[in-house]
Amino acid sequence: MLTGNRLRVVLVLLVLCLTGASASALAKEGDHKDSGEDPGFPAPQGDEDILPKDAKLQRVFDGGCFLTEGPAAGPDGYVYFTDITFTDKCKAEHSKYLQAGVIYRYDPDSGKTEVYRSPSGMANGLKFDAEGDLLVAEGADFGGRRVTKTDLETGKSVIIAGLYEGRPFDSPNDITIDEKGRIYFTDPRYNGYEPLDQPVQGVYRIDPDGSIHRIISNAGKPNGVVVSPDQKTLYVGVNDQGVEDEERLSQEELDKIKNLAQAVYAYDLNENGTVDRGHKIVDYLPEAGPDGMDVDKEGNLYVAVRDETAPGIYVYSPEGKQLARIPTDEKNLPTNVGFGRGDDSDVLYVTAGKSLYRITLNSEGYQLPTD
Repeated sequence: MLTGNRLRVVLVLLVLCLTGASASALAKEGDHKDSGEDPGFPAPQGDEDILPKDAKLQRVFDGGCFLTEGPAAGPDGYVYFTDITFTDKCKAEHSKYLQAGVIYRYDPDSGKTEVYRSPSGMANGLKFDAEGDLLVAEGADFGGRRVTKTDLETGKSVIIAGLYEGRPFDSPNDITIDEKGRIYFTDPRYNGYEPLDQPVQGVYRIDPDGSIHRIISNAGKPNGVVVSPDQKTLYVGVNDQGVEDEERLSQEELDKIKNLAQAVYAYDLNENGTVDRGHKIVDYLPEAGPDGMDVDKEGNLYVAVRDETAPGIYVYSPEGKQLARIPTDEKNLPTNVGFGRGDDSDVLYVTAGKSLYRITLNSEGYQLPTD
């Protein structure tokens, strides 16, 4: 039994330990924005209005199979993203079966990531609408080749775009939404065994009444898409390497193919949801070009650029002037970006390789006004 001075010493030590543990826990909780593993990428460089001093990408998830995509912050506090499990590369246990795509959700507070849905319909790009429902572009390669909408509270999904002129889409890729509730999505083809059912790889609009319209048919192979905060511009990333299914070609064959278009185009977006002819604001030839993209409140573009000589997230003014670059590396080519919500609106999430990354910026992302 402890008595007298010994008891007092033990009590003091116990209080100090508890206080230290609490302080450590509070510090850990307060620092969650920058928590994660340093992947060793080069330091970001550019405009200090966008990049804080010493800001770096932090890896928060590294469990994908081959290609993560589509980061989107949900109203429930989670960050959702996809794992496109290419069937020629991703096998299940003991390599017996093909994986069927995954939608993950990452909890910024706990740092934990869990499966939200699988099979995913080979989900690619994700976006949340003003009602807080999850929109999913489901691609080819045993995927849904459609756009679906999921109620987060019930888990129930509906198909909002399954056919155009009676034929399936080629492989819906990325999604954006304007403040009138109109949904825009791109429909290229990068991989998959299914036939090409549409005459062009186009950009489509889904109106609130459910009607579907092809609004761009001359963009080559459209990929990333986003509406500007002032609702006056539709940006489209074109990544046309001249093939419909690069996974079926050898490297020797791919090396002989000349890129047709690697650029970001700006289309004037009219009040009725139609667009006028676009003009090129960034040109990436001869290297690989843009993938997914997002915008901040000032209208600056954040573009995932898959250039193996200088990969990373490039930040451009609305006119296409480069403001900053957040590098990845040639083994982790970026696919898409998306800003957090609320207190995390200054956090940019990046998918690259088989991972999810985050970086805290001085800029804040644009989000649709909520109902």
